[in-house]
Amino acid sequence: MFENVPMAFLIGGLICVIGQLIMDLTPFVVTPAHILVGYVTTGVIISAIGLYEPLVNLAGAGATVPLSGFGHALAQGAIQGVTSKGLIGAFSGGLEATATGVAIAIISGFTIATIFNPKG
Repeated sequence: MFENVPMAFLIGGLICVIGQLIMDLTPFVVTPAHILVGYVTTGVIISAIGLYEPLVNLAGAGATVPLSGFGHALAQGAIQGVTSKGLIGAFSGGLEATATGVAIAIISGFTIATIFNPKG
């Protein structure tokens, strides 16, 4: 059960370190928003050419939890949508594939904000 934990930690940590280094080494040029868009787009591209799935098989949650994993989910959903629904599936497939994760994030954020008193 825990045999994937070291590899997930290593790969997930490496993905995060790369983003942090980019932000630290390019101050005032690359913002966190650039990193977000870059990671999602990179995840889509790497997934579309078939290289992200082996990374997921190797690292598990270390590859699916970072933003590049969200891009991978979008790409795979779009590919499956096109296969099952044609061209319209390219637009709906990614949304269907990621809807649960987005809904959980919204509900969790709302719940935590309701329970605690956020300052801001």
